[in-house]
Amino acid sequence: MQNLRSTLKSIGISSGVMLLFLLSSKITLAQGDLMVFPKRIIFEGATKTNELNLANIGKDTARYNISFVQYRMNDNGSFTEITVPDEGQNFSDKFLRYFPRSIVLAPKESQIVKIQLTKTDQLVPGEYRSHIYFRAVPNMKPLGEEEKKDTSKSLSVRLIPVFGITIPAIIKVGESTTKVTLSDLSFSNQNDTIPVLNLKFNRTGNMSIYGDLTVAYVSSTGKTTDVGRASGIAVYTPNKSRTFQLQLAKNAGVNFHSGKLHVEYIAGSDVKPAKFAEADLQLR
Repeated sequence: MQNLRSTLKSIGISSGVMLLFLLSSKITLAQGDLMVFPKRIIFEGATKTNELNLANIGKDTARYNISFVQYRMNDNGSFTEITVPDEGQNFSDKFLRYFPRSIVLAPKESQIVKIQLTKTDQLVPGEYRSHIYFRAVPNMKPLGEEEKKDTSKSLSVRLIPVFGITIPAIIKVGESTTKVTLSDLSFSNQNDTIPVLNLKFNRTGNMSIYGDLTVAYVSSTGKTTDVGRASGIAVYTPNKSRTFQLQLAKNAGVNFHSGKLHVEYIAGSDVKPAKFAEADLQLR
Protein backbone atom coordinates (compact mmCIF):
# COMPACT_ATOMS: atom_id res chain seq x y z
CA MET A 1 0.00 0.00 0.00
CA GLN A 2 2.87 2.38 0.81
CA ASN A 3 4.37 1.72 -2.63
CA LEU A 4 1.02 2.53 -4.25
CA ARG A 5 0.81 5.85 -2.40
CA SER A 6 4.33 6.71 -3.54
CA THR A 7 3.42 5.87 -7.13
CA LEU A 8 0.32 8.07 -7.00
CA LYS A 9 2.32 10.99 -5.64
CA SER A 10 5.00 10.56 -8.28
CA ILE A 11 2.45 10.99 -11.07
CA GLY A 12 0.77 13.95 -9.39
CA ILE A 13 -2.35 12.26 -7.96
CA SER A 14 -3.01 12.74 -4.28
CA SER A 15 -5.75 10.64 -2.69
CA GLY A 16 -7.23 10.02 -6.14
CA VAL A 17 -8.24 13.65 -6.58
CA MET A 18 -7.40 15.92 -9.49
CA LEU A 19 -8.10 19.45 -8.37
CA LEU A 20 -8.51 22.70 -10.28
CA PHE A 21 -7.32 25.70 -8.29
CA LEU A 22 -9.42 28.63 -9.26
CA LEU A 23 -7.03 31.30 -10.35
CA SER A 24 -8.49 31.24 -13.77
CA SER A 25 -8.73 34.34 -15.92
CA LYS A 26 -12.34 33.59 -16.84
CA ILE A 27 -15.35 34.80 -14.89
CA THR A 28 -17.12 31.51 -15.52
CA LEU A 29 -15.01 28.55 -14.43
CA ALA A 30 -15.25 25.00 -15.73
CA GLN A 31 -13.70 21.66 -14.85
CA GLY A 32 -14.96 18.45 -16.37
CA ASP A 33 -18.60 19.20 -17.21
CA LEU A 34 -19.28 21.66 -14.37
CA MET A 35 -19.39 25.43 -14.84
CA VAL A 36 -19.47 27.81 -11.87
CA PHE A 37 -20.21 31.54 -11.75
CA PRO A 38 -18.87 33.79 -10.23
CA LYS A 39 -15.20 32.92 -9.72
CA ARG A 40 -15.17 34.03 -6.06
CA ILE A 41 -17.66 35.18 -3.45
CA ILE A 42 -17.00 38.08 -1.10
CA PHE A 43 -18.92 39.19 1.98
CA GLU A 44 -18.29 42.81 2.92
CA GLY A 45 -20.32 45.72 4.17
CA ALA A 46 -23.99 44.81 4.47
CA THR A 47 -23.73 41.66 2.31
CA LYS A 48 -25.15 38.67 4.19
CA THR A 49 -25.91 36.24 1.34
CA ASN A 50 -24.30 35.21 -1.93
CA GLU A 51 -25.29 32.86 -4.72
CA LEU A 52 -23.27 30.55 -6.94
CA ASN A 53 -24.67 29.40 -10.27
CA LEU A 54 -23.73 25.86 -11.28
CA ALA A 55 -24.41 24.31 -14.69
CA ASN A 56 -23.83 20.86 -16.14
CA ILE A 57 -22.57 21.32 -19.71
CA GLY A 58 -21.99 17.61 -20.25
CA LYS A 59 -24.07 14.82 -21.75
CA ASP A 60 -24.51 12.77 -18.58
CA THR A 61 -26.17 13.39 -15.22
CA ALA A 62 -23.56 14.37 -12.63
CA ARG A 63 -23.50 14.60 -8.85
CA TYR A 64 -21.33 16.93 -6.79
CA ASN A 65 -20.71 17.01 -3.05
CA ILE A 66 -20.01 20.44 -1.52
CA SER A 67 -17.61 21.12 1.35
CA PHE A 68 -14.98 23.55 2.58
CA VAL A 69 -11.22 23.17 2.20
CA GLN A 70 -8.38 25.37 3.42
CA TYR A 71 -5.37 26.50 1.41
CA ARG A 72 -2.11 28.31 1.88
CA MET A 73 -0.93 30.37 -1.09
CA ASN A 74 2.76 29.81 -1.75
CA ASP A 75 5.15 32.52 -2.90
CA ASN A 76 4.92 31.32 -6.51
CA GLY A 77 1.09 31.41 -6.55
CA SER A 78 0.56 27.67 -6.12
CA PHE A 79 -1.57 26.27 -3.29
CA THR A 80 -1.02 23.79 -0.46
CA GLU A 81 -3.92 22.27 1.46
CA ILE A 82 -3.72 22.93 5.21
CA THR A 83 -5.83 22.29 8.32
CA VAL A 84 -4.38 24.92 10.68
CA PRO A 85 -4.21 28.58 9.59
CA ASP A 86 -0.83 30.22 9.22
CA GLU A 87 0.04 33.18 11.40
CA GLY A 88 -2.10 36.10 10.27
CA GLN A 89 -4.53 33.85 8.35
CA ASN A 90 -8.21 33.37 9.29
CA PHE A 91 -10.59 30.72 7.91
CA SER A 92 -14.11 31.80 6.90
CA ASP A 93 -15.89 28.41 6.93
CA LYS A 94 -17.11 28.60 10.54
CA PHE A 95 -18.95 31.83 9.70
CA LEU A 96 -20.63 30.50 6.54
CA ARG A 97 -23.35 28.00 5.82
CA TYR A 98 -24.49 26.76 2.46
CA PHE A 99 -27.35 24.78 0.93
CA PRO A 100 -27.80 22.39 -0.61
CA ARG A 101 -24.81 20.28 0.47
CA SER A 102 -24.90 18.13 -2.65
CA ILE A 103 -26.44 18.55 -6.07
CA VAL A 104 -27.45 16.33 -8.95
CA LEU A 105 -27.52 17.99 -12.35
CA ALA A 106 -29.01 16.50 -15.48
CA PRO A 107 -27.40 17.43 -18.81
CA LYS A 108 -27.79 21.18 -19.54
CA GLU A 109 -29.39 21.69 -16.12
CA SER A 110 -28.36 24.46 -13.71
CA GLN A 111 -28.87 25.15 -10.02
CA ILE A 112 -28.13 27.87 -7.49
CA VAL A 113 -26.15 27.24 -4.31
CA LYS A 114 -26.81 29.81 -1.58
CA ILE A 115 -24.09 30.91 0.85
CA GLN A 116 -25.11 32.73 4.05
CA LEU A 117 -23.01 34.70 6.53
CA THR A 118 -23.55 33.77 10.20
CA LYS A 119 -22.16 34.57 13.65
CA THR A 120 -21.38 38.13 12.59
CA ASP A 121 -21.09 39.18 16.24
CA GLN A 122 -17.95 37.02 16.51
CA LEU A 123 -16.14 38.65 13.59
CA VAL A 124 -13.31 41.06 14.35
CA PRO A 125 -11.81 43.43 11.74
CA GLY A 126 -9.71 41.70 9.13
CA GLU A 127 -10.10 39.11 6.37
CA TYR A 128 -11.30 35.51 6.52
CA ARG A 129 -10.84 33.01 3.67
CA SER A 130 -11.80 29.41 2.99
CA HIS A 131 -12.52 27.64 -0.31
CA ILE A 132 -15.79 26.00 -1.32
CA TYR A 133 -15.06 22.65 -2.92
CA PHE A 134 -17.40 21.08 -5.50
CA ARG A 135 -16.27 17.46 -5.74
CA ALA A 136 -17.57 15.23 -8.50
CA VAL A 137 -18.93 11.87 -7.38
CA PRO A 138 -17.84 9.14 -9.83
CA ASN A 139 -20.54 6.98 -11.37
CA MET A 140 -20.54 3.55 -9.80
CA LYS A 141 -20.81 0.36 -11.86
CA PRO A 142 -24.48 -0.51 -12.45
CA LEU A 143 -25.84 -3.37 -10.37
CA GLY A 144 -25.72 -6.68 -12.15
CA GLU A 145 -22.73 -5.81 -14.29
CA GLU A 146 -20.22 -8.61 -14.03
CA GLU A 147 -16.62 -8.02 -13.12
CA LYS A 148 -14.17 -9.11 -15.78
CA LYS A 149 -12.01 -11.91 -14.56
CA ASP A 150 -8.31 -11.12 -14.40
CA THR A 151 -6.38 -14.15 -15.52
CA SER A 152 -2.96 -12.56 -14.93
CA LYS A 153 -1.14 -12.96 -11.67
CA SER A 154 0.16 -9.39 -11.64
CA LEU A 155 -1.39 -6.60 -9.60
CA SER A 156 -3.44 -4.11 -11.59
CA VAL A 157 -4.62 -0.74 -10.31
CA ARG A 158 -7.52 1.21 -11.78
CA LEU A 159 -7.27 4.95 -11.18
CA ILE A 160 -10.50 6.93 -11.43
CA PRO A 161 -9.80 10.67 -11.47
CA VAL A 162 -12.19 12.74 -9.39
CA PHE A 163 -12.62 16.26 -10.69
CA GLY A 164 -13.45 19.27 -8.60
CA ILE A 165 -13.61 23.04 -8.46
CA THR A 166 -12.70 25.28 -5.55
CA ILE A 167 -13.87 28.86 -5.18
CA PRO A 168 -12.56 31.34 -2.59
CA ALA A 169 -15.16 32.43 -0.03
CA ILE A 170 -13.90 35.63 1.57
CA ILE A 171 -15.25 37.73 4.44
CA LYS A 172 -13.93 41.29 4.78
CA VAL A 173 -14.56 43.18 7.99
CA GLY A 174 -13.57 46.82 8.36
CA GLU A 175 -11.63 49.17 6.11
CA SER A 176 -8.88 47.81 3.88
CA THR A 177 -5.37 49.16 4.41
CA THR A 178 -3.89 47.01 1.64
CA LYS A 179 -1.38 48.39 -0.85
CA VAL A 180 0.75 46.67 -3.46
CA THR A 181 3.92 47.47 -5.39
CA LEU A 182 5.70 45.76 -8.30
CA SER A 183 9.40 44.99 -8.10
CA ASP A 184 12.18 42.73 -9.41
CA LEU A 185 11.11 43.19 -13.03
CA SER A 186 13.27 41.34 -15.54
CA PHE A 187 13.00 40.16 -19.13
CA SER A 188 14.17 36.84 -20.57
CA ASN A 189 13.74 34.66 -23.62
CA GLN A 190 12.42 31.28 -22.54
CA ASN A 191 14.05 28.52 -24.60
CA ASP A 192 15.58 31.37 -26.62
CA THR A 193 12.24 31.93 -28.40
CA ILE A 194 9.49 32.97 -25.98
CA PRO A 195 9.66 36.49 -24.48
CA VAL A 196 8.91 36.40 -20.75
CA LEU A 197 8.39 39.06 -18.10
CA ASN A 198 9.31 38.16 -14.50
CA LEU A 199 8.17 40.28 -11.58
CA LYS A 200 7.21 40.31 -7.93
CA PHE A 201 4.05 41.55 -6.19
CA ASN A 202 4.62 43.09 -2.75
CA ARG A 203 1.52 43.32 -0.54
CA THR A 204 1.12 45.27 2.70
CA GLY A 205 -1.99 45.79 4.80
CA ASN A 206 -4.78 43.73 6.30
CA MET A 207 -6.52 42.15 3.28
CA SER A 208 -5.89 40.22 0.07
CA ILE A 209 -5.68 41.87 -3.32
CA TYR A 210 -6.60 40.55 -6.77
CA GLY A 211 -6.68 42.08 -10.20
CA ASP A 212 -5.40 41.99 -13.76
CA LEU A 213 -1.87 42.53 -15.02
CA THR A 214 -1.35 44.40 -18.30
CA VAL A 215 1.93 44.86 -20.17
CA ALA A 216 2.57 47.39 -22.94
CA TYR A 217 5.69 47.76 -25.03
CA VAL A 218 6.78 51.36 -25.55
CA SER A 219 9.23 51.90 -28.40
CA SER A 220 12.01 54.50 -28.42
CA THR A 221 9.71 56.70 -30.53
CA GLY A 222 6.85 56.44 -28.01
CA LYS A 223 4.66 53.98 -29.91
CA THR A 224 2.71 51.73 -27.53
CA THR A 225 1.79 48.10 -28.29
CA ASP A 226 -0.07 45.72 -25.96
CA VAL A 227 2.04 42.59 -25.50
CA GLY A 228 0.61 40.82 -22.47
CA ARG A 229 -2.28 40.40 -20.06
CA ALA A 230 -3.07 38.07 -17.18
CA SER A 231 -6.41 38.18 -15.37
CA GLY A 232 -7.39 37.23 -11.84
CA ILE A 233 -3.98 37.42 -10.15
CA ALA A 234 -4.31 37.31 -6.36
CA VAL A 235 -2.01 37.82 -3.44
CA TYR A 236 -3.87 36.32 -0.49
CA THR A 237 -3.29 37.04 3.19
CA PRO A 238 -1.05 36.48 5.01
CA ASN A 239 1.38 36.45 2.05
CA LYS A 240 3.55 39.54 1.73
CA SER A 241 4.77 38.74 -1.78
CA ARG A 242 4.20 36.61 -4.86
CA THR A 243 6.46 35.96 -7.82
CA PHE A 244 4.92 35.82 -11.28
CA GLN A 245 5.99 35.01 -14.83
CA LEU A 246 4.08 36.13 -17.92
CA GLN A 247 4.71 35.08 -21.52
CA LEU A 248 4.57 38.05 -23.86
CA ALA A 249 3.20 38.21 -27.39
CA LYS A 250 5.70 38.36 -30.24
CA ASN A 251 3.94 41.16 -32.10
CA ALA A 252 5.31 42.44 -35.38
CA GLY A 253 7.36 45.59 -34.94
CA VAL A 254 8.18 44.93 -31.28
CA ASN A 255 11.89 44.89 -30.47
CA PHE A 256 12.45 43.55 -26.97
CA HIS A 257 16.07 44.76 -27.08
CA SER A 258 15.15 48.45 -26.92
CA GLY A 259 12.41 50.68 -25.56
CA LYS A 260 10.63 49.69 -22.35
CA LEU A 261 7.82 47.62 -20.87
CA HIS A 262 5.11 49.47 -18.95
CA VAL A 263 3.37 47.20 -16.45
CA GLU A 264 0.11 47.94 -14.62
CA TYR A 265 -1.76 45.95 -11.95
CA ILE A 266 -5.41 47.02 -12.09
CA ALA A 267 -8.77 45.98 -10.65
CA GLY A 268 -10.66 43.33 -12.62
CA SER A 269 -13.56 44.21 -14.88
CA ASP A 270 -16.06 42.89 -12.32
CA VAL A 271 -15.18 45.51 -9.67
CA LYS A 272 -14.77 49.29 -9.45
CA PRO A 273 -11.95 50.44 -11.79
CA ALA A 274 -8.70 51.16 -9.96
CA LYS A 275 -4.98 51.10 -10.62
CA PHE A 276 -3.17 49.29 -7.83
CA ALA A 277 0.42 49.63 -9.02
CA GLU A 278 2.59 50.29 -12.06
CA ALA A 279 6.25 49.96 -13.00
CA ASP A 280 8.56 50.28 -16.01
CA LEU A 281 11.33 48.02 -17.24
CA GLN A 282 13.96 49.45 -19.59
CA LEU A 283 14.93 46.93 -22.28
CA ARG A 284 18.42 46.51 -23.72
